[in-house]
Amino acid sequence: MKKLPLLFLAIFLTLSAYAQTSQGTLGDTHKSPEAILQEVKTGKAYLVDVRTPEEYGEGHLAHSKNIDFRAADFKSQISKLDRSKPVYLYCRSGNRSGKAADTLQTLNFKAAYNIGGFVDLKAAGLPAEP
Repeated sequence: MKKLPLLFLAIFLTLSAYAQTSQGTLGDTHKSPEAILQEVKTGKAYLVDVRTPEEYGEGHLAHSKNIDFRAADFKSQISKLDRSKPVYLYCRSGNRSGKAADTLQTLNFKAAYNIGGFVDLKAAGLPAEP
């Protein structure tokens, strides 16, 4: 019977984590889509789509730059950004953008955030372009 309280604790922690993410914050930023968009629009941060140019051409978030994580010159291209500004990264599912965030840390960027996948970000309220 001692396992039952542990099960309830696990369920509670899972629901608590879900409640925090469902309140409108993106990835590990603890910021709303509106706050991120405002930073990007005012030039205080970058929004970078790390998918391929073909994927980007099929639809992307407004105000984003496309820098393909799989391209041979990814580090060179991303290094052209101001390292003192936050960089919000996304891809199709969050996998490539997570790896890209790790790369930016090794390149001494002040802050790099994996905010997730394109479809989920659109659903969270970030505007998209065709």
